[in-house]
Amino acid sequence: MSLSFYDVELGSRLLLGTSLYPSPQIMLDAIAASGCEVVTVSLRRESSSEKSGQAFWSLIQSANVRVLPNTAGCRGVKEAVNTAYMARELFGTPWIKLEVIGDDDTLQPDVFGLVEAARILADDGFEVFPYTTDDLVVADRLLNAGCRVLMPWGAPIGSGRGLNNPYALSSMRAHFPDVPLVVDAGIGLPSHAAAAMELGYDAVLLNTAVARAGDPVAMARAFSLAVDAGRAAWQADPMMPRDMAAPSTPVLGTPFRDL
Repeated sequence: MSLSFYDVELGSRLLLGTSLYPSPQIMLDAIAASGCEVVTVSLRRESSSEKSGQAFWSLIQSANVRVLPNTAGCRGVKEAVNTAYMARELFGTPWIKLEVIGDDDTLQPDVFGLVEAARILADDGFEVFPYTTDDLVVADRLLNAGCRVLMPWGAPIGSGRGLNNPYALSSMRAHFPDVPLVVDAGIGLPSHAAAAMELGYDAVLLNTAVARAGDPVAMARAFSLAVDAGRAAWQADPMMPRDMAAPSTPVLGTPFRDL
């Protein structure tokens, strides 16, 4: 079954960010190598200056991917909402990755402001992708506010720590079986992405792990393979962990035994 966000079907379950790359060409090559169909774009980068913003937008358009604008860096409801309106006008899409940051050290979402901003935007026709924590109550509030996708963090943005709380992420998957779930932030290695997919998550979103790799193009390809492998493993219904050993070779009928 293909991935679907707000009734838009996608073939790839890997989403990439577009910042921090050594060069625009390396960014484009990494996007192509990853096979991703959605990239996130910060309005702050696009609007940094008119000339550079237009050049960057042209680059993204040449990649032939769907754009998911984000409200990166916003630290309040009003700022995030205003940024979302500007993004919709600039990029011509109702999609918005909603970030409302509450802590400067961990970049943890302000979940109270996040729910408020999500409700405002969803009521005005936005299709909101909220960057949130792995809290089930917050997730339920976001869904009630009109979100149809949830994007819990794996670890703090840019930390590369992987999945800090697999139990909480697994609980969210079980609690919301029919909601598209994307692990967003903290992914540092392809094995982290595979682990997220093995929990039954629908996709992963990452940026720094590819952009800051020694070879971003090769790393993008590695993440693509990891996401596919993790998804295939989950679909194969993996065995559950056991507390005791279980022999893979039957012992019944063994011809020789020590006496």
